[in-house]
Amino acid sequence: MAKRRSPLSRGAARPAADGLPLPRRYAAIAALCCGTALVIIDGGVANVALPTIARDLGVESSSVVAVVTVYQLILVMLILPFAGLGERIGLKRMYQTGQIVFAVATLLCFFAKSLPFLLVVRAAQALGAAGALSVASALIRQTYPAAQLGRGLGINSVIVASSAAAAPTIGGLVLSVAPWPWVFASAVPFALLSLALGRALPDGTPRDRPFDVLGAVMCATTFGLVIGGAESGVHGDSPVVSTAIVLLGLAIGTVFVRRERTRPGPILPVDLLARPVIALSAVGAFTAFVASMTLLLSVPFRLTHEFGWTAAAVGAAIAPWPLTNMVVAPLAGWLSDRVPAGLLGGIGMAISIAALSLLAFLPADPTYLDVAWRMALCGSGFGTFLPPNARLIIGSAPKERAAAAGALVGTVRLAGQTTGATLVAALLALGVGAGRTPALVAAGLALVAGLCSLARLRPSLRSPRAEEVETVR
Repeated sequence: MAKRRSPLSRGAARPAADGLPLPRRYAAIAALCCGTALVIIDGGVANVALPTIARDLGVESSSVVAVVTVYQLILVMLILPFAGLGERIGLKRMYQTGQIVFAVATLLCFFAKSLPFLLVVRAAQALGAAGALSVASALIRQTYPAAQLGRGLGINSVIVASSAAAAPTIGGLVLSVAPWPWVFASAVPFALLSLALGRALPDGTPRDRPFDVLGAVMCATTFGLVIGGAESGVHGDSPVVSTAIVLLGLAIGTVFVRRERTRPGPILPVDLLARPVIALSAVGAFTAFVASMTLLLSVPFRLTHEFGWTAAAVGAAIAPWPLTNMVVAPLAGWLSDRVPAGLLGGIGMAISIAALSLLAFLPADPTYLDVAWRMALCGSGFGTFLPPNARLIIGSAPKERAAAAGALVGTVRLAGQTTGATLVAALLALGVGAGRTPALVAAGLALVAGLCSLARLRPSLRSPRAEEVETVR
């Protein structure tokens, strides 16, 4: 009996509502790209300005790091609640409101004369960024035809990688000619351009169901306490207090999950995670992001302490990772519209495991080329894994739950990156963070991600390939 081909693979006719018409689609894509660049650049551009901020505000270097951690923590806490709010008030309205809040908060940076005030401003910036990021993937799904969803997510991955790579350079250039508040303002043009093009964004129908305020508070509290408590414990605060904070967060989270299971359209997408293919994809993405952040944060310490490299040489050695990702990610996204994500993810993690093992066992006196090609290989592996993985999560969710699925992708990414940073801090505290141990740990995490990806090839779990088509439509 001939195997029935998926409509995606045989190019069946799509309904008229499948994606935005041209040329409106191009304007919407540009608006989404600018919005993504806004969030990523603002998240990374502050790093290079921290010493200057500490000097100008007269605070310790250890204290000024909170400028970055507050931003990341607020994002993790609010992406899922804001996705639920976006479903209630409209995805486009949520996206543009977040950008406006971000732009207004950025103006307040020019009035920051103390660290506490600056932290409040950064929290407000993160509030706006979370609003935009929470619904971005859902808007991508509505912008592209179903058969091109992987391509759209691949393009988004390129914007993420290129913005992350450009953020330190942008921050350095701004600091060379202007005071540090202008570093935060450097992302505002992306917000203004995205707002100007935003008329082209898809206009979804808001959900009639009331917004679950209590669920939103419990969600934010759970993530804030667990992640905040873990970070405070690693950074030398009282272990007893830190443990108590984490346990309190876990207790609230347990009650929260039980409550969400009884609610329609829950803020924490337990309904989506009940699908094995989405649960495996989420676990795989989390471990992959922990692995990538573990390596990226530990490599500078190793190259500096073990091999005596300069900061400029370290930066040049890391650069091949995002540069390779910019090429591989869109290709992987394009392939994910034609090849099962489980297979692409397994191949990507196999490449990453090989590259991470090679990085762990560098030559005794490595040259720039010795490190650079290994970093490029590692970047290509993660670039092959992540876009197809995100496509499967977003494409397998029912259309009315697209915002929740997109927020799940963003939350997993931020939680994984934050966990990776905490893991590196713990390894450094144990005295093994500047050697080959982080790379080996990352290889083990990549193995878990690869196994999760390959598990989705089971016939009983591959049905979501067809399910993607139906739910998108």
